[in-house]
Amino acid sequence: MKYTMPCAGSLIFYFKGSFMQKNTIKLIDCTLRDGGYYNHWDFPEELIYSYLNAMDLAAVDFVELGFRSFDKNGFRGACAYTTDDFIRSLNITSGLKIGVMVNAAEVVNYVDGPLAAAKLLFVPAEQSPVTLVRFACHVHEFEATLPVCAWLKELGYLVGINLMQVADRSEAEIERIGEIASQYKLDALYFADSMGSLEPQQAAAIVEILKRHWRGELGIHTHDNMGRAMANTLSAINEGVTWVDSTVTGMGRGPGNVQTEYVLIELESQRGKHVNLSPLFQLIRKHFKPMQEHYGWGANPYYYLAGKYGIHPTYIQHMLGDSRFGEAEILSVIDHLKVVGGKKFSTEIMEAGRQVYGGEQAGSWTPKDILSGCEVLIVGNGPSVANHRKAIEQYILKAKPFVIALNTQKSIEENLINVRAACHPFRLLADCETYPSLNQPLVVPSSRLPEIIKQSMEGVNQYDFGLSVDPGKFEFHDTYAIAPTSLVVAYALSIATSGKATRILLAGFDGFSADDPRTEEMEALFESYQNANGALPILAVTPTRYKIQSSSIYAL
Repeated sequence: MKYTMPCAGSLIFYFKGSFMQKNTIKLIDCTLRDGGYYNHWDFPEELIYSYLNAMDLAAVDFVELGFRSFDKNGFRGACAYTTDDFIRSLNITSGLKIGVMVNAAEVVNYVDGPLAAAKLLFVPAEQSPVTLVRFACHVHEFEATLPVCAWLKELGYLVGINLMQVADRSEAEIERIGEIASQYKLDALYFADSMGSLEPQQAAAIVEILKRHWRGELGIHTHDNMGRAMANTLSAINEGVTWVDSTVTGMGRGPGNVQTEYVLIELESQRGKHVNLSPLFQLIRKHFKPMQEHYGWGANPYYYLAGKYGIHPTYIQHMLGDSRFGEAEILSVIDHLKVVGGKKFSTEIMEAGRQVYGGEQAGSWTPKDILSGCEVLIVGNGPSVANHRKAIEQYILKAKPFVIALNTQKSIEENLINVRAACHPFRLLADCETYPSLNQPLVVPSSRLPEIIKQSMEGVNQYDFGLSVDPGKFEFHDTYAIAPTSLVVAYALSIATSGKATRILLAGFDGFSADDPRTEEMEALFESYQNANGALPILAVTPTRYKIQSSSIYAL
């Protein structure tokens, strides 16, 4: 927030009686909507029935079953569209009200205008099983969304707006939102702690600012990056918020949300409703805990850092779901996003190798000046290098291959390594403090790197060999190569091939389990290389799972 907050103290809430009369708090569970980011909104029918029964018996007021959307890219399950026909097929009890959410961008940017989009998505409320319609809305989309809300009110729906990333706005901007909203009859004006970075005092301050002009009901949607989701929810309630979002086990993007089961327990006396939690706990044990173990939502130190620095949690979720990112890579990405800004998720940033190395650009080093006619040994990071270290070192001493080590690994004697190869921007950021202490030159696409990486590598002895990334393609030139990926193994293969070596030996390319995404990626990489013009014979000399020719370092 851009305005001064009171000092943080012990988190004790004394609920204000005027706002804590029984039955005033409305609890909206949005598990199938927010949790769908993990499984493409494709929930099993058995889970949905058990979930609806548990929500009914737990006295949840509204269930937001999913999105209502035009998006047709890729497969998505029923909860991505939440059509009236789908809802009717569920035989929902009369005591449970159903809501859907629309991404405001889809209607605001619709080619024929927002109202035309809304008319394609909704019929009059009396013809629909939907009671509540909410819009997930950035501040710049807010005013354009309000007329659509007014139209839906005329059709008989309850209507709300969920404002995202409000914590980044100034006090004047937030006050202006409340002033504009006061001209429309919304049923709930929500604000979301999109980055999970709010403190309870800040949540309370936002409520106070909105209430300067807005006289309607307020809601809050909290994320748990920094473990404050419940504290922020209670703080907002204490200031007069009466609509509260939650999800079962906190299921939602990244660290997830405040947990429905805890909100029900915490607010039971204030809501004054009989709550039967047994079906909910059975649902969690049977369905949601196994899913949580599989998908991994929930708070951890990476999400905490993302919350602290205002980084979109989807970056962390993406990296945690990709086994190619280790601890060092994740931390280097966070450090990078702290500098360039990461409030909005961008696939381009996550594909940094392709972004940095797009287009052709030559380097200044010609590897064939020292590699021509040599055998090249590329030393990878697999445990087989340590297991067969003595044999590898003896071979190097006797056969004198040119040795390229990947990144900063030190599995063999350093004086046996000729050069090191590194190219992925995030790995370069992660290892930049280590490079100056290494004895070998670093082969790196120096001239292609962003300025922030160049600065971090000042003083490192570098050989500038250019790299361009073009999916599915290998080409080898004197001072640069084209490779299908910015993985360092592709870069090392390119260095050896452009250097006119005789053949390439691979040590430490053990491979991964069959279900590891790196397996398919590496198999495709080796296949692409072997089919490329000018490719050299490659031979794995330590155990490998890859479909490449192999022998034994002992046989050599």
